[in-house]
Amino acid sequence: MRRTSVIAAALLSGSLALASCSAAPTPAPAPSTPAPTPTPIEPAATEPLGPVTPTGGVGTVTEGLDVPWSVVRLESGSTLISERDRGVIRELTPTGALRDVGAVPGVAAAGEGGLLGIEVVDSTLYAYLTTATDNRIVSFPLSGNSIDGYSIGPGTDILTGLAKAGNHNGGRIKVGPDGMLYATVGDAGQPALAQDPASLNGKILRMTLEGGIPADNPIPGSYVYSMGHRNPQGIAWDDEGRLWASEFGQDTWDELNLIEPGANYGWPVVEGVGSVPGYVDPVAQWPTDEASPSGLAYYRGTLFMASLRGERVWAIVTDTGSVEPWFVDQFGRIRDIVPGPDGSLWMVTNNSDGRGSMRAGDDRILQFDVVPLA
Repeated sequence: MRRTSVIAAALLSGSLALASCSAAPTPAPAPSTPAPTPTPIEPAATEPLGPVTPTGGVGTVTEGLDVPWSVVRLESGSTLISERDRGVIRELTPTGALRDVGAVPGVAAAGEGGLLGIEVVDSTLYAYLTTATDNRIVSFPLSGNSIDGYSIGPGTDILTGLAKAGNHNGGRIKVGPDGMLYATVGDAGQPALAQDPASLNGKILRMTLEGGIPADNPIPGSYVYSMGHRNPQGIAWDDEGRLWASEFGQDTWDELNLIEPGANYGWPVVEGVGSVPGYVDPVAQWPTDEASPSGLAYYRGTLFMASLRGERVWAIVTDTGSVEPWFVDQFGRIRDIVPGPDGSLWMVTNNSDGRGSMRAGDDRILQFDVVPLA
């Protein structure tokens, strides 16, 4: 496989002096091959860290999905999948069956908006969705089990009022190692919002699980954790607890950023590496036709970045800086990637939304194994 050098970048730290955000977004009051059988999530791998390389074939875990966007594996062995345009949460059971958990109320899918990121904490499911008026984060009680099936109860708004658009909605949500909920929010097609401290668009946000503003956020009284983003759709933490984010560029460069609290990543003043004082350059960058990055996962010393237009997975070894493309043009657009069972990785195709070329069985969750690179 072709190997590419990582882009050197100056990583700035420390908070920037920004004005407090306005209250426009409203928080809720705080209180194919045979299919492998999914198995419960294992403890963190004890094998040597990366670099790693794929080994063996690529198997199909499940197929026939309708514009899947986000995947969460549960300790029970089931997996939850958000389908963007239908606005439905689906369950992949440990036996490989698919069933609907339920429709998320209020989803108004259009363009790149709809039911986007999901996350599960204990018995609560969090969803980032596009409504008729905004993007918002909503929590739902999650009940059931992998035998009888899961269901969701009435929703509670966690954060509302995020500007929406036909594109640049962001939409990834994940709970970090600090127990806080992080969300990537796009600029909603209005680039100036990314540099506007009174807007939550074009930002990465950090909040409590109830929608409150943590006291130790970099800007007092603000959800903003970092700013100057165009359309970030992937976040992941490495073994050192560092936060990484993948971001769509406009016409020239897509980015991988190492996120520092309070830092400004430059959009729309800078796209890619610009070496402009006051803005943090990306750690790595790609031409937009080689990436258009979405989901991001960290496993065994390596970041794995799902790429849509690039139709590949990028593997970035964080301690050496090596960058390598996997599965180029083999499976179409890749929307998300997550650690799978038994040292494997799962990647989610996204060819059924009208932008990709459908292949037999699309859309699918695919599984492959990795081994240390000799």
